[in-house]
Amino acid sequence: MKYVDVIIDAKSDHVDTLFTYTSENDEIGEGRKVSIPFSGGKLRGGYVLAVNDLPPEALSGKTVKSIVEENEEESLPSDAVSIAMWMRRRYFCRTFDALRCFAPSGTVSKRGKKRVPKSPEFPAYTRNGETDAPNETFPVPDLTEEQAAAFAEVLPFIAQKKFASFLLHGVTGSGKTELYMRLCAEAMSRGRKAIVLVPEISLTPQMIARFMMRFGEERVATLHSKLSQGERFDEWIRIKEGRADVVIGARSAVFAPFENIGAIIVDEEHETTYKSDMTPKYDTIEVALKRATRHNAVVLLGSATPSVVSNYRAQNGLYRKLQLTKRYNTSQMPEIRIADMRTELANGNRSIYSVLLHSGISKALSDGGQAILFLNRRGYSPFVVCRECGYTFRCPECGLTYTWHKKESRLVCHFCGHSAKLPEQCPDCGGAHLRHFGIGTEKAEELTREAFPDARIVRLDLDTSGGKGSGERILNDFANRKADILIGTQMVAKGLDFTGVRIVGILAADIGLNIADFRSAERTFQLITQAAGRAGRGEERGEVVVQTYSPDHYAIQLATEYNYNKFYDNELLLRRTMEYPPFSDIAQITSLSEDANVAYNGAEAFRKAFLETAGKEAEPYVLGPQPAVIAKLGKDYRWRLYVKMVSHRRGIDAQILGDLRRNFNTARNDFHIIIDVNPFSLI
Repeated sequence: MKYVDVIIDAKSDHVDTLFTYTSENDEIGEGRKVSIPFSGGKLRGGYVLAVNDLPPEALSGKTVKSIVEENEEESLPSDAVSIAMWMRRRYFCRTFDALRCFAPSGTVSKRGKKRVPKSPEFPAYTRNGETDAPNETFPVPDLTEEQAAAFAEVLPFIAQKKFASFLLHGVTGSGKTELYMRLCAEAMSRGRKAIVLVPEISLTPQMIARFMMRFGEERVATLHSKLSQGERFDEWIRIKEGRADVVIGARSAVFAPFENIGAIIVDEEHETTYKSDMTPKYDTIEVALKRATRHNAVVLLGSATPSVVSNYRAQNGLYRKLQLTKRYNTSQMPEIRIADMRTELANGNRSIYSVLLHSGISKALSDGGQAILFLNRRGYSPFVVCRECGYTFRCPECGLTYTWHKKESRLVCHFCGHSAKLPEQCPDCGGAHLRHFGIGTEKAEELTREAFPDARIVRLDLDTSGGKGSGERILNDFANRKADILIGTQMVAKGLDFTGVRIVGILAADIGLNIADFRSAERTFQLITQAAGRAGRGEERGEVVVQTYSPDHYAIQLATEYNYNKFYDNELLLRRTMEYPPFSDIAQITSLSEDANVAYNGAEAFRKAFLETAGKEAEPYVLGPQPAVIAKLGKDYRWRLYVKMVSHRRGIDAQILGDLRRNFNTARNDFHIIIDVNPFSLI
């Protein structure tokens, strides 16, 4: 008989501790899924975190309840427990919430039928004069000198089964994906597994198809939220049983239940989508590095615009830096030109198109080419205002302005999803003159159809890609030349590889510069560079037009010059001065309550308790409390404070914050504390 310590499936900090049970199975191990009697004999799920031959001293001589049922099939991978315990400390979450990341979604099919995700229908690709198509085999392309040099640096670590982390800084179109496949092949040839992460689900089919063409459908599995619960469950089981060698997916795929990982690839590593905004609020790259150390695997982070944090780590030896400075087909990088929309307006041009962009699209289409238009704002109009009294329509759940969606004839909140019908009269003054202001992708599509009536136009954003396979169909139509112009949000600004695109237009390059976030310039630089990289991937040089009202901003100027190093130096100087990441970790502490005063009191009590423990030295690094940008979300009011955990205090402050969170959330308070480390949204 064994004594096992079990963590219970419960959404309460009160039971975020271990409970001891007995098991007659001497082979039971960490990560085993079990059912146990709890709280009056009611069966609850849980996972085994430790196995012992003897009971704890506190239970010596006492009756210990037994496990009722074990589920070996759904047990977690061997590294799950240690990673989850680290996540609990790092991300201030409950243990079970961290373990759940490793668990399968859904359940076994009642009919016994395997639910297999549909293989992506992927358009033809042209590479080295050869056309790749699904389910066909083509010669593996030769590596360029730069690719070969990068590959040679990583290979010894895979061959010797040594942990190492690399940052691959490669310009758009330089052949990063080919390196990903080569490294995965090396891991697989040694009997090991590989995980490939992409930032957007819309990019997953493209990556899956490339890997399936190289390695065969049976060796490649997928994990992402667009799969049904049944498909995700069956894929999880297939991965766990070793019937797949490569897993491709969005951030949750980092938890794939492999036992022998050889390589973890993170494509577009700079993307904010790798930071979870749900509990647990984990950083995918940090989790990947932790898993890789457990498996003696290689981590490769790839990007044309590495994050400031990652590049700093590479400069300081935490990552090994690899570079690809030229496009694979040796074509020139697209020419980027700025269109000053202030001048356009002064000259009487009230169109969404500058003269430069309109003429560029016209020429590209007349030459048989295609165009991509990028606008990082979906919907028809971002806000609706009463022209008589100035009343702005806002979401009653979170207070943010509604976005008008013309096709659905609805006001929609893009934060919480709440929607409403637009009334005929202003609810404040009764006026009937309601006006839509601003422009989103839906309106951009309408105006583009007016400007280019003969062009075939498709739109890719969350509104058009919500259905299963819909985003893939849109991209396939564009790749197969069934569409001339692709309009979209940041979905179209990254990772896509279409040789017919002659011009890319960035309709409002400065939207992100107005966000109150220390990373706003970095994100703007990255989006411009990434969007520009979609042009000129064929034989002819591409063109990019950046439309902006802030043409002199350094992020925009340096992006048009492809001058990443100068941008990085500017940003690093600012962050060192202000002690922003990478020179600190920023902890966002949120106090939630149905009573606004209670929420404030909770935040203030937390601030005082932190400073009492941390001492006066920490006082300059605490900001707040203050209302959240969205002061009320659903039924909860939200007050926030921020703790800047600078380098020499990181460990101390993290320990204090973790202890205080547990103490506050297990006390009889009418508020709840949530902590997010380095949040990518301050909303």
